[in-house]
Amino acid sequence: MVDLIEPRTERLQLRQWRDSDRAPFAKINADPRVMEHFPSALTRTESDAGVDRQIAHIQQHGWGFWAVERLDDGAFIGFVGIKMVSDELPFAPAVEIGWRLAAEYWGQGYATEAAQASLGVAFDRLALEEVMSFTALPNQRSQAVMERLGMQRDPETFDHPLVPATSPLRCHCLYRLSRERWRAQSVR
Repeated sequence: MVDLIEPRTERLQLRQWRDSDRAPFAKINADPRVMEHFPSALTRTESDAGVDRQIAHIQQHGWGFWAVERLDDGAFIGFVGIKMVSDELPFAPAVEIGWRLAAEYWGQGYATEAAQASLGVAFDRLALEEVMSFTALPNQRSQAVMERLGMQRDPETFDHPLVPATSPLRCHCLYRLSRERWRAQSVR
């Protein structure tokens, strides 16, 4: 049995998934604003399968894309965390940092706050050398979070193998953050 990690910030608890998260997560995944930079919105079945994959990853490693809840009211707002990337990606094996929050929680610093806690797990607790993040080129909001985290964009882009070849979202940018750079920029 692995030790399960559940980071906490001033405003947020990153935690294991609960069955009660499934319906609000399906609502997030069906929102066209949230899914604008993905090939399509997800059905309830697809969304639940995603939750199952996150649960399995966390059970295997102790960490992953955690459910995020606000401490002041217990609201489930989405996910943030770190996980192993799919073997199909050109930079695998690697660990990625990612997030998906309900639109009503955008612009409040939650993604950056939870991502900083996730980076603390990646670099301080797991002693990873590097964490990556990637998104479709048009996704400026996610790229802004990556830059706030101190991540550096690779000069080359890549075609995401799981996005249809005809999709305008196929071309992705890749951001990296080394443990050394993260520690140098972190105020401790």
